[in-house]
Amino acid sequence: MENLGDWKRTHYSNEVAPEMDSKEVIVMGWIRELRDIGKLKFIKLADREGFIQITVKDGEVIPKLIEKIETLGREDVIAVKGTVKENREAPGGREIIPIEIKLINTAEKPLPLEMETKKTPALLDTRLDQRPLDLRKPENQAIFKIQSRLVEGMQNFLIKKGFLQVFTPCLIGGISEGGSDVFAVPYFDKESFLRQDPQLHRELIIISGFDKIFDLGPNWRAEKSHTTFHICEHRGLAPEMSFIIDEADTMRLEEQMIVESIKFVTKNCKNELEILNKKLTIPKTPFPELRFPEIYKILRKLGLNIKDGSDLNREAENLLTGYVREEYDSDFFFINRFPFALKPFYVMRVDEEPKYARSVDLIYKGLEMSSGGQREHRYEELIKNIKEKKLDLSNFRWFTEFFRYGAPPMGGFCLGIERFTMKLLNLKNIREAVLFTRDPERLSP
Repeated sequence: MENLGDWKRTHYSNEVAPEMDSKEVIVMGWIRELRDIGKLKFIKLADREGFIQITVKDGEVIPKLIEKIETLGREDVIAVKGTVKENREAPGGREIIPIEIKLINTAEKPLPLEMETKKTPALLDTRLDQRPLDLRKPENQAIFKIQSRLVEGMQNFLIKKGFLQVFTPCLIGGISEGGSDVFAVPYFDKESFLRQDPQLHRELIIISGFDKIFDLGPNWRAEKSHTTFHICEHRGLAPEMSFIIDEADTMRLEEQMIVESIKFVTKNCKNELEILNKKLTIPKTPFPELRFPEIYKILRKLGLNIKDGSDLNREAENLLTGYVREEYDSDFFFINRFPFALKPFYVMRVDEEPKYARSVDLIYKGLEMSSGGQREHRYEELIKNIKEKKLDLSNFRWFTEFFRYGAPPMGGFCLGIERFTMKLLNLKNIREAVLFTRDPERLSP
């Protein structure tokens, strides 16, 4: 093994251009492929930006360098000092003729996971077991570069709209939404829980007078679900704003945020989209809106009889997705005015129709992306909701007490980052959109 010494990377692979012919550069990365064709040897060197070809020809480099290359193996980590050469036949129209190569670290052989995508792909569980190696593949790196830009686009949009990014607790002293799908965590001599969604804390921040905020962080659900779209730990981006008229304000914000984030990806991820062979379409706004109880009538016309007041199952969501595509030519749509009995205590009911709530889900390509709407800001109504849900009021006083001292009308939503990435890129499993999956069976790596 060799130290880098005073070597510093001068270029990533995508920064080396044919116009740099004869210029000396230093590149670093992993040996993805080695080819030996008689007097010609080729190294396919991979870094975070792609690949570059290192070409070694007998008679053009010193003999010791050829001997060194013959000792190298796939996924060894090397640094290369060399001269750029324009070559129309080489990938990208350029190659590097090495002057010196430093072997930084070697990879044990055989590799536990095949790196070349031309080979038969490994099963997803095998890939997740070997995730750090799996993530070296350009297709997988492209997913997370796009995901990063997707979030960046959302943040940029919200900040321009006057939203302040805030950080809410991951440990809470009580269950925020009722139910039992929470992870309990010892907290000194007490019991705490990993948050399902810091919704209640965001509302308290609004009551503090911050007006427009957004939260970005992990949430946990102790659901023993084994679907392609459920995981136990996910990240959510959650704006909250005050002095809204009604839940329509949250819907208009969300659709604008989504449009701007997709535009940001199409502008800044051209290479990654090309690697994945994906072409994104900017959705039209406003997104269609379906409301209860009319939704039950639509489903009956589509052949599915769901009793009024019941929640929607996967079949219902898929039927509605097909209906919206046919009627509105949209992959996005809102479901509004859920039956109050199905939703948490903090949602606002429709005063003139108290059976229904100002509660909104966003559906994209048949899957729920977010849940939100207008919150109940009136103290008396909030207490009434808690009692109606048969929840222990003492567990929520830390939250409800502050509504006695002046709370503005407010609303927001929480958008699942991994689900959005999955559907945007048409991935088959949400685990492909998570760097390190946490599900009922997986807690490592």
